[in-house]
Amino acid sequence: MLVEADRILVIGCPGSGKSTLAQRLSRALDLDYISMDRDFYWLPGWRKRQRDEIDRLIAKAVVKERWIMDGTGLSSFHLRLPRAKAVIWLRLPRSICLYGVISRALRYFGRNRPELPAGCPERLSLEALAYIWNFERDAVPLIEAALRDHVVGPEVPILQLKSRRQMRELLDLLRAPA
Repeated sequence: MLVEADRILVIGCPGSGKSTLAQRLSRALDLDYISMDRDFYWLPGWRKRQRDEIDRLIAKAVVKERWIMDGTGLSSFHLRLPRAKAVIWLRLPRSICLYGVISRALRYFGRNRPELPAGCPERLSLEALAYIWNFERDAVPLIEAALRDHVVGPEVPILQLKSRRQMRELLDLLRAPA
């Protein structure tokens, strides 16, 4: 299923490991890696692009034939989901996501992460922590509705991974010889 998919979305709560998993899958499946944060949303200095420019960039990217894209981006599901051939939804517990964001902030504090554009040093805010805390309540119903509304047909698998172990098992499975 996943091996044949040439356009994959990796979605989930901040800190769940979307970027790390997408980059590793990109190498394992030989797909172009697209970061929502780096490629669409942010400009240097943490300036957010205008909505119409974000949508234009996303629309241009999704017409390509082979990619894996990380980022939940609820407001752009209508552009991305119809083109996806598989969706990987990271549904890790809140505590794991909070740990992921805090440990990432400590590791990269004041420096750029690879999946962000230059001039966007790592930062952590109370708003980001609150978003993670309330993700299941606030974002999950919107994600479920978007998946119902925009995924094209039952042939598009939606793989829910609920632990780091399941993520490692997926990567191990893809690396195993056929």
